[in-house]
Amino acid sequence: MSLALVKYLPTSGTVPFIRGRFIALGLSALFIVFSMFEFATVGINFGIDFRGGIQTEVVADETTSIEDLRATANALNLGEARVQGAGGAGDGLTTYLISLPLQEGEGLEGEAAQNDAREALETALEATYPTIDMRGTTVIGGAVSGELIVTGFTAIGVALFLMLVYIWFRFEWQYSVGAILALTHDVIATVGMFSLTQMTFDLATVAAILTIVGYSMNDTVVVYDRIRENLRKYKRKPLQEVLDLSINDTLSRTILTSVTTLVALISLYLIGGTALKGFAFAMIWGVLIGTFSSIFVAAPILLFTNVQRDSSES
Repeated sequence: MSLALVKYLPTSGTVPFIRGRFIALGLSALFIVFSMFEFATVGINFGIDFRGGIQTEVVADETTSIEDLRATANALNLGEARVQGAGGAGDGLTTYLISLPLQEGEGLEGEAAQNDAREALETALEATYPTIDMRGTTVIGGAVSGELIVTGFTAIGVALFLMLVYIWFRFEWQYSVGAILALTHDVIATVGMFSLTQMTFDLATVAAILTIVGYSMNDTVVVYDRIRENLRKYKRKPLQEVLDLSINDTLSRTILTSVTTLVALISLYLIGGTALKGFAFAMIWGVLIGTFSSIFVAAPILLFTNVQRDSSES
């Protein structure tokens, strides 16, 4: 008895994906509008990488709450403290991240102020909670955090532009429009999800978004390759039917790739620790939204850009 999953996946389906393009594109538009609204009104919970300051990771027992830790940090009068749970650590223990804002001062004076604040926070926590386990403290200055913001978002913009150029040369401009719209949709939807959940947005999240761009582009290229091949093969078949056929032809590959990737990412999210939780969450969402956009955004856009069969024969 064979247990191979591939035997149960569709290889020549007839699912009319393109027929539901208006519903799918409407949902995509809602994703984008809602994400931009969340970003404008709620904002993003930037991590210490982007806003600078002090962040301490601690592990405490169930008798210690977020409110207790926040009260202890605020009592130091070093600015409004942020405290968030970062998952269980086993044996009834919980990991917390305690953040303090940048302390005043420039140059060496500012560096000294950050170190003084770090020492004060660690001393207060150890004195108030004798059983607390201090896992480490990170200190980032204002100049570094500002540079990281510019660098991080520049990297995302450059990645999107280079993907546009790649698709333009790899296929034709009609394909590049669909691909870049799908990628932009994925990036905005991911940023919106982080704004909605208020999970920490840090450099690991930027790395995840860049990975999502690559994953989604790879998925889109597979579909586009099959569309171009079928446009050559079925010269008289309506474009909508060719798109449906191409998506169905690549559906088994899409399902296998997405499921195996998600298995690894969910495992990483559950047992990978605090440092990888934001990265894994972004990747899980990115795989889901990237698969959706490859099928329901990138392919249907070709109907609106009126891709020519003659251009697919080169």
